[in-house]
Amino acid sequence: MAAIELQDLTVCYHRHPAVHHVSGRFDAGSLTALVGPNGAGKTTLLKTIAGLMRPESGRVERSISGGPLAYLPQQAEVDRTFPVRVMDMVELGFWRRLGVFGGVSARQRRQAADALAAVGLSGFEGRSIASLSAGQFQRVLFARVLLQDAALILLDEPFNAIDARTTADLLRVVSRWHGEGRTVIAVLHDLEQVKAHFPRTLLMARTAVDWGETAQVLRAGNLFRARQMAEAWDDSAAECTRESAA
Repeated sequence: MAAIELQDLTVCYHRHPAVHHVSGRFDAGSLTALVGPNGAGKTTLLKTIAGLMRPESGRVERSISGGPLAYLPQQAEVDRTFPVRVMDMVELGFWRRLGVFGGVSARQRRQAADALAAVGLSGFEGRSIASLSAGQFQRVLFARVLLQDAALILLDEPFNAIDARTTADLLRVVSRWHGEGRTVIAVLHDLEQVKAHFPRTLLMARTAVDWGETAQVLRAGNLFRARQMAEAWDDSAAECTRESAA
């Protein structure tokens, strides 16, 4: 069963199409890498699935059984100058259940401590997030996602600019989510990492170049085609039109 279905989806950014007539489905329980050249629309697609951007046309359909979603943004989108402790940041994972004025229970504090332990940050509870390295802060964001207990998890460049040990540890968390039957979609750049850890791939070049089993999608011909399409982009184009079939 599909957890997410895209129906002829087009999304514009600054009045130009960033995602162009994409159709397809993410099966429930699937682990999918979202890859493509810079500017391919990967983050735009992820934000649209998360409900943070509105389609110009087409639709994103989520199954009722898909449950709540968790969205992990790029680190650059998170303000780390605000004086927040690590534990406070992680406990934001309970926000949907607590609401604006709800307090965190003793049981939930133990769950938050367990989540920090699961990502290798026991003892960091009282640290300021501003004092953390990029890898440590990414572990905090993963701990927050753990507490959200979401059926659909969206990760935007989760391993960008972090050390190899942190990447390996967090890949194990992603594998755990997949083993639990959650649907995981991640924007990634390292194709060798994708081949090693992600069974399915959507290759984007504003439109879908190919979508399916990773070994099939990441063939040299598909990658060459995606690069060619990227080189042909014209960001001054005034309107969104579908290319005719060859």
